[in-house]
Amino acid sequence: MNSLTLDRLKEIVSGNAAALRRVVELQPAGGPGAKVFPPTYEGGKYATEKRRINGELVDCVLLDSVQSQANRMELALQEAVDERRISLPVITVDFSDTGAWFIGRVTSLEAPHRIADAILRDSNWDDGKGKKVPFRKTPAGAALDAASLQNATALFGYCPTALVFGMWDSTGARGGLGVKFPRAIVSEIIGIGAVPGQRTGGRLDPLQISSKAGPVYETEDGDWTLDPTKAKRKKDKHGNEVPALYGEKGKPSEINHGNVTPSLVVQKDNRDQPILDEFDKPIPIGGFTIDRAQQITVISLPALRRLRFPVNGNNNADLPGRVALTALALCAATLSSEKGYNLRSQCDLVASGVPQWEIPGQNEAFSLNAEDAVKLFNQAVKEAQNAGLPWNAAGMKLTPRDDLVEMVLRSRERGGEEQGEEEA
Repeated sequence: MNSLTLDRLKEIVSGNAAALRRVVELQPAGGPGAKVFPPTYEGGKYATEKRRINGELVDCVLLDSVQSQANRMELALQEAVDERRISLPVITVDFSDTGAWFIGRVTSLEAPHRIADAILRDSNWDDGKGKKVPFRKTPAGAALDAASLQNATALFGYCPTALVFGMWDSTGARGGLGVKFPRAIVSEIIGIGAVPGQRTGGRLDPLQISSKAGPVYETEDGDWTLDPTKAKRKKDKHGNEVPALYGEKGKPSEINHGNVTPSLVVQKDNRDQPILDEFDKPIPIGGFTIDRAQQITVISLPALRRLRFPVNGNNNADLPGRVALTALALCAATLSSEKGYNLRSQCDLVASGVPQWEIPGQNEAFSLNAEDAVKLFNQAVKEAQNAGLPWNAAGMKLTPRDDLVEMVLRSRERGGEEQGEEEA
């Protein structure tokens, strides 16, 4: 197997190859028969489907989505930047000197919409003269406003990852008409030959608190009490003031005390009713056993070839820019799997062989470990810079607007975070 050199990568990008592809065969870390747990979606559902594999319909389950894989690759790049393994333009919003100090930092590699994210939009940049400039009025904001497929030069210098992982500037002044860049890299992990398992739920309370130990009342500060005189008051259906029960029924289980009877966990709809399969049986939520898992990663070369990088009125930087972005995609994919596949609790996977990149339709494969991927990327960036492309390696530091900090604090005070299973 050949190593992928910068010269060969230039030939591939400038040629007519449709893609670079890597297919990694995976197995549960626990070995054959070990159960894996996919992500759950609304209603506690798994993403199951039949796929045609080798001419046959096979039951499959999604173990890691395209969006989740993109997040993992970007976080791997962020770690490489922090460790100074690579040079990469990153925009950082720093909350450390604000009332929301516990947030720490959020970078363009962590924000869901990258450079077009509302977190960056609602932050300010210090121009060095003591003036706070809204992000969209900064040079980076101007690069975002002016970006297009025909001229991605300035954006390349501030947020090249937006050109690789995709971006839609829906939060800017143009709203839905904002610039869009399609994903140039797509990756997902699926479980093949998936058989659903069963999970039980229950809890044994060491205090052996009975359900009859209540009623439990809610206090004004959100705590609980057994004393009705210390409870906050509410009006019943007759308009009389009565002590407020904690939760729906004021049972100890509402405050996480007492035993929970073991039961089978099944998928439920928005009315809390079990979802039935084609045989009118409740569909379980208990993970899966699989024949194998597979990670499929594809880098679209036509998507990258559509990007143009004019410099001083010519397009001599087009190829160096595209090669650097391809090397960035290769580096992200390689680094994200460098330390294994820990997707979530009870979903650890291990590679069955040595991963390799190939060109679909051509009998050619390349090895690329993390060290070589980093080296290839750094070489490609240097050539892009030599061609005149900007590369803001020092990054850009922003501070959040006061209103944004206040919104974070209010959210924490009034109900905490609402989080989806998958990030976009």
